Amino acid sequence: MRSKLVTVRKVLSRVVAALAATLVVSLLLPVAPASAHGQLATSTPLKGTVVREPLTQLALYFTEKPASNAHFAISGPDGSRVDNGWSYGEPKRLDKPVTEYFMVNGVFEPRLYHTGFPAMVTVAHWPAKGRYTASYLSVASDGEAVRGEVTFDYQGPGTPAPAGWSAPTAGPDPALLAQAEGEGSTTPGATGSPVAPTGAAADDPAGAAQEQRGGGFPAWLVPALIVVVVSAIVLVAARRRPATRGATTPSRRPAGSAGKGGTPGRRAATPARKPGNRSSGPARRGRR
Repeated sequence: MRSKLVTVRKVLSRVVAALAATLVVSLLLPVAPASAHGQLATSTPLKGTVVREPLTQLALYFTEKPASNAHFAISGPDGSRVDNGWSYGEPKRLDKPVTEYFMVNGVFEPRLYHTGFPAMVTVAHWPAKGRYTASYLSVASDGEAVRGEVTFDYQGPGTPAPAGWSAPTAGPDPALLAQAEGEGSTTPGATGSPVAPTGAAADDPAGAAQEQRGGGFPAWLVPALIVVVVSAIVLVAARRRPATRGATTPSRRPAGSAGKGGTPGRRAATPARKPGNRSSGPARRGRR
């Protein structure tokens, strides 16, 4: 019985260890190696940099041409907008290629993009020094939303607003919002296969886009946790010694009773010596 318990304990220990290791590795690895298509590759100025001269335009470079109804806005330190429309610019070769993933036959395959397609956002004026934010919203060719922002610090001279200009207040186009929220029709990716859904694209201050990881809660995680917990409970139960049912301490057999299998038991007492028994030694001689 003890050997069986030891064997069960070893097996359960290995199962729990394997499940725990698998769970840890699965949590550390991304759910899907996917990144948003048409993501921001780089910008001028770069995120987190200091601008000391009043620029007339900001350039946001994407891995594909932004949608015609894409929305761009630039906000100053006080939150008011200073943008004055946008237009397409001339594509340029990226200093560092950007990796995006496509689903091919059920497997994600990486593709490198070496060209950036810019959206040139006009800056109406620079009202004050401080932090400025350029935000964008578009929809990629695979139907996924492309959104994010680039922040930088402006430390140049202030410039006046153009005559007759007023800060824009219009938000994104309703059709663009519907597509970005997944309510509109989507266009298949370059391979014609569904592409893994991702969140907003992130911009990289060094010039390379940051890959977006699928952050959903894995469906298999709950059963795996249940298996681990149940295995741990069984292991703990197996470590405990089972109580012997109905076991009693055997009492001594009475003298002269037969043992197991008919073997006579030992007598309780040694027979007394008989007088004159020479087997125990020579008798003493009496005095004359």
